[in-house]
Amino acid sequence: MSLPLIMIATTLVAFTLGGLTMWPSVRRLRNRLTGAIWQLEHDPVTGMLNRAGLLAAHATLTGADTAGPIIVVLIDLDDFKPVNDTHGHEQGDNVLAATGGRIADIAALHGGTAARLSGDEYAALLPVRIPDLARIADTFVALIAQPVELTAHGTRVTVTVTASVGIALAESTDPFEEVALRRADIAMYHAKHCGRNGHVVYEPGMAMPDVRRRRGPRLRDRRLSNEATA
Repeated sequence: MSLPLIMIATTLVAFTLGGLTMWPSVRRLRNRLTGAIWQLEHDPVTGMLNRAGLLAAHATLTGADTAGPIIVVLIDLDDFKPVNDTHGHEQGDNVLAATGGRIADIAALHGGTAARLSGDEYAALLPVRIPDLARIADTFVALIAQPVELTAHGTRVTVTVTASVGIALAESTDPFEEVALRRADIAMYHAKHCGRNGHVVYEPGMAMPDVRRRRGPRLRDRRLSNEATA
């Protein structure tokens, strides 16, 4: 073999060996990037989408050329604080995860997706497959109210939480947080005012209940207010 051919062969072997050596590092880097992206769009307690992930899901759901109206569901657990106070935050997180799993299952059943927005607040986005919004909301209310079995301090306990659910119809072109989610939020507050453990379907012209009848401004309301005055 001539010297030039030997040099070429040596270079190719060195390149191949170098590539094989680098591949585990590239794979590790890719896995880290994938994990970082997952964390940006998911809630660590429930494994569900977070707010950023829900916004991305909304963009995907409404971005298709054939996109039609969507159903937006806002779910707020009723008086969840006593669960943490009684059983501890770790067990409270277990209840949140179990509840989130039920919400995600219902959303998937309807071809949609679900997210934990913050604290004990969840949301779901569904394509319009059936027009009966009240029936869909009833399913969320009923399944969430099913008991959750926990082991607290070495003892099996049963925890039952209920939820107030607001559900609304929105066009795919409606701004998500300002219109679609806002409608569901208004309906959810009416469900709270009507006694909780129930649902309200948003109707055109429905307004937020009087502030004196509410629990106080939500974290999202305060954030939007701060952004407006900044």
